[in-house]
Order: sequence, then structure tokens, then C-alpha cells
Amino acid sequence: MRNPPESIVCIECGGTAHLISYLPEDEPPEPGTAFAYRCSDCIDRFDVVWEEEPD
Repeated sequence: MRNPPESIVCIECGGTAHLISYLPEDEPPEPGTAFAYRCSDCIDRFDVVWEEEPD
């Protein structure tokens, strides 16, 4: 299972939103886990829910 990306494109301004929440390294993300991102341009916060990868 992959880890969440360190940054994503901000849906508000198109800037870069950086991951601000982490799981312990030995604990992979489970479906339903929420990760918080904060945009470095507009300072908005986004919670992204981790979903299972398609087969």
C-alpha cells in the first residue's frame, strides 16, 4: 500500500498544499484515514480521506 503524497494541488487557488498529518512509519494508511493538507499560498486546510487502491 502506498503512502499519501507529500503535496497536492490546492483546489481553491491552484497552489501547493503540503501534508501536515502523519501516521507512524510502521502503520500503513487504512481506507477511511483522513490526512490534512495546508496550502502554502492561500493557507486553506483540506482533509483528504484515504481510499483503497483499485485492483
